[in-house]
Amino acid sequence: MTTDVVVPADVARYCRAAGPLESPLIWLGLATAALVLAGIAVRWRRARRRAVIAAVCCAVAAGLTGLNTYVGYIRTGHDLAVLLDRGGAPGRALGRLVDESGDRAVPADVGAPSLDSFDLADPADGVPAGRTYVLLPPGYANSGRAYPVVYLVHGYPFGSAQDWLTAGDAPGALDRLYRDRAIPPMIVVSVDLTAGRPERDWEGLDVTGGPRLETFLSGPVVSAVDARYRTIRDRNARALGGMSGGAFAALNTGLHHLGEFGVLLLTLPYDTPGDVRAEFHGDRAAIERNTPRDYLRGMVFPAPVAVFLAAGSHDGGDVARARELAGELAADGQRTVVHVEPGLTHTWRTARATLPYMLVFAGDAFTG
Repeated sequence: MTTDVVVPADVARYCRAAGPLESPLIWLGLATAALVLAGIAVRWRRARRRAVIAAVCCAVAAGLTGLNTYVGYIRTGHDLAVLLDRGGAPGRALGRLVDESGDRAVPADVGAPSLDSFDLADPADGVPAGRTYVLLPPGYANSGRAYPVVYLVHGYPFGSAQDWLTAGDAPGALDRLYRDRAIPPMIVVSVDLTAGRPERDWEGLDVTGGPRLETFLSGPVVSAVDARYRTIRDRNARALGGMSGGAFAALNTGLHHLGEFGVLLLTLPYDTPGDVRAEFHGDRAAIERNTPRDYLRGMVFPAPVAVFLAAGSHDGGDVARARELAGELAADGQRTVVHVEPGLTHTWRTARATLPYMLVFAGDAFTG
């Protein structure tokens, strides 16, 4: 196990900072309004009905915004607009009213990454069309060079490939890392592993009778990115990462496909699948084959892998799992780094704060 990754202080501060819609003043204000309205309802009978309705609405809004302050899923008006857009035309119309960024998901600076996207379906593996987002390094359009690739997977359930652009703020992290020359130019891909059903906790597995998401991620996704962009087509120039359920998907898929990925980037990781195990209908061999905790000890590595693991200091379970996984991998001769982000727990705030460490680790592995 090696020492922690070094990230420029200005980048670390930026990625830890709360967005305007994460301010505790929002939920505190709404909670205060709910209390005032409740008082009005008690004191003035004529206004009681309207005051009660308004108080309940404010209380619900206070709860939701308080939860967002803790989780960090919606940082800005743009993030809120993206979330509303998933609700169809009515949500899209409302989103246009709150999106202060004019649909701009990446910084406008000349040296910032540029955003591209494409739809990808894999009917053979039961995966319907979903949008894949690609952040291209500065100067990509005017360069003939090939670049290493970082693949990122969202969490489950109700995750989205857009999450690493909004809650994870990958564009902002990359912009600042490039400004500080802290990473080499790389392509960052945010993958859709919802299989058209974001409410399901698939965890990136090849599900019996369902979507084969591990096969999709390690095969068609990589092939599609290699075909569309100038990539270095070598395992040592490919990293696979994710947060929470996406970290499990990256760990399990990466260990199963070491010929495709030479670097794993895991924030808020775990090593045992959750409720999705029921999809294997009691097939013990299949469950064990998809439980890194069972198969990692004594695993034979056909090629070395570099693994970065991160957790928030206020979630002891995450920290323990990260260190335990690192110990298992190090015992098998693999390079590992554990980063513990102070004061945070199992939320998107932690994923966002640890993303620059993941990218610096990947850049070091690519150049090393």
